[in-house]
Amino acid sequence: MVGINEGLKKLIEGNALAFASIDDSGNPHCIAVADVKVASKNQILIGDNYIVETLKNIKRNKNVALAVWNRNWEEECVGYELKGTADYFTGGRWHEMVKELHKGFPAKGAILITVNKIKKLA
Repeated sequence: MVGINEGLKKLIEGNALAFASIDDSGNPHCIAVADVKVASKNQILIGDNYIVETLKNIKRNKNVALAVWNRNWEEECVGYELKGTADYFTGGRWHEMVKELHKGFPAKGAILITVNKIKKLA
């Protein structure tokens, strides 16, 4: 099993991430997400506040990728690519966690990514 350690958790939860999905033509679609929560050693939770195209993509193809770098990357670049599968929830435990995380935003649903590969980029 892939493991998100404390250092990577801090990096994920403290920075914006690139979130890539695959469109119906097989092309990548990438957005930026913030206020992301590491839910377990191999799960990352993202709220659906205004996500439209990405949501359509993960309903067709669950394969996704995330990329994250530290804020002071020019001084010391630390980055990771995380690949996995995404599931979408409009109720239950994950949706409730997203509502708490995204107070003041719609929190229409929760995207739970199960990470199966982590690659250090820098």
